[in-house]
Amino acid sequence: MKRRTLYIAGGVVLVALAIGVLITRPDPIAVETATVSRGPVAETVTNTRAGTIKACQRARLAPPSGGQIARLPVKKGDRVQPGQVLLELWNDDIRASLSLAERDAVAAHARAEEACVAATVAQRESDRLSKLLTQNLIAIDTADKAKGDADSRAAACRATTQNIKVAEARVEQAKASMERTLLRAPFAGIVAEINGELGEFVTPSPVGIPTPPAVDVVDTSCIYVTAPIDEVDAPRIREGMPARVSLDAFRDRTFAARVRRVAPYVLDVEKQARTVEIEAELQDIQAVTLLPGYSADVEVILQERLDTLRIPTRALIDGKRVYVYDAADGRVHVKEVQTGLRNWEYVEVTGGLSEGELVVTTVDREGVVDGARAKQAARP
Repeated sequence: MKRRTLYIAGGVVLVALAIGVLITRPDPIAVETATVSRGPVAETVTNTRAGTIKACQRARLAPPSGGQIARLPVKKGDRVQPGQVLLELWNDDIRASLSLAERDAVAAHARAEEACVAATVAQRESDRLSKLLTQNLIAIDTADKAKGDADSRAAACRATTQNIKVAEARVEQAKASMERTLLRAPFAGIVAEINGELGEFVTPSPVGIPTPPAVDVVDTSCIYVTAPIDEVDAPRIREGMPARVSLDAFRDRTFAARVRRVAPYVLDVEKQARTVEIEAELQDIQAVTLLPGYSADVEVILQERLDTLRIPTRALIDGKRVYVYDAADGRVHVKEVQTGLRNWEYVEVTGGLSEGELVVTTVDREGVVDGARAKQAARP
């Protein structure tokens, strides 16, 4: 009877202890996991500040001389062709000078024709008298006078012929002066901006004092990106490297690109990190319209492996450890791993993990230790 009482008391004590352990035991830590899988991993370099979409050809044009706007044959948004007149300044005086030079050139041609005809007639007369002189039918001084007259008229013909070239040069000079009053499109593009109206005066921009251009022409058929790269990463970038470009205006897309230029100097601006500017040319952008001025981020691909074992970068701790979730016992264990290429999204695993294992990416609170019990919150 006494022994039976002891058994009952011991059982009650064990049940009480078990209940106490269950009550005082902390709740399992909720974790999110990712599966160790195969896929592409690339080592990349990204810009330190936002880059900018730019047009391969963009001209902020102003006439080479100041004057009053007399004609504006284009407006904003017009497509223009190379050589098309965009703006014309008042040039009636130069136009009159050009007309005068052209008429003078016509007169020079007529004077040259007159002089050369006279030279031809004089030469024929001299030839006839030379034949008569050989037959002793005329005096020698008559033949000499005819020859001198022919030579003189031939020289006059050559002089008036040269005057034609002088007159034509004056025409070209007047045309050049006329061109200084015309603003022409240097390439095919779109008129983006016009700063000026009929009757207003425009002047060229003085040295060191930037002023708005009279006409801004942009060619959007070729687009590229400029972006600042930290000076530490710049030595690893070379022309021709592949890149990916993402834009705030197209958040769900990335565009293939290729590095076309790396600046030969480091940009040193006060109170800013030192950077090197790179240019990346976008490829296959016919499906969308990219406007110059869009902000863009450039991700230069230094190395890439297309089919390798990988885990999310956020799962890696101190560059060499991960927490692995064991679904069998509901516990998290620490494992040492060997890594290869990495970027902000994925890390290549070269040893320490097997395909299909679950690694912890996030926890609901700090303090996960080897052997801690956990419950799986998500499995991406």
